[in-house]
Amino acid sequence: MRNPKVDKVVVHMGVGESGQHLVDAEGILGAVTGQTVIRSYAKRTLPAFSIKKNEPIGCKVTLRGDTAEGFLRTSLEIIENSLRASQFDDYGNVSFGVEEHTDYPGMKYDPNIGIFGMDINVVVNRPGYRVNKRRVLKRKIPTSHKISKEDTISFFKENYGVVVE
Repeated sequence: MRNPKVDKVVVHMGVGESGQHLVDAEGILGAVTGQTVIRSYAKRTLPAFSIKKNEPIGCKVTLRGDTAEGFLRTSLEIIENSLRASQFDDYGNVSFGVEEHTDYPGMKYDPNIGIFGMDINVVVNRPGYRVNKRRVLKRKIPTSHKISKEDTISFFKENYGVVVE
């Protein structure tokens, strides 16, 4: 029960506008992850960026289980298994970015589409965290069972061979 595990991997592409650009991003994200893509909508109107409330401005995919593990390994290889300590937060989460979708295997550059980058967020926790999320008999996670930044860093070093700078 003390061994950390990858709970989920969320892959996000923020396009900033709707239309064909967003449709292209959804196609790329679906091809890279192999799963159905969900749109992200603007929470408020930002006239400076010409964004209206509830306008689709991005897309995301949540990966769990073996697909999350495989995608995470591939993504870490693309960034050369190197992360900074500032990319880890105090609650067992890691976030990093991939600059070009063409780095993934099987993806080619298309001049009509362009190049898209993506954000990858990894949630790491220990077995038993469902106690905090369930509907019936919800309980708090004891402090001794919560995962820390150091636990997550050591987990990534041991399981994925990541070098933390």
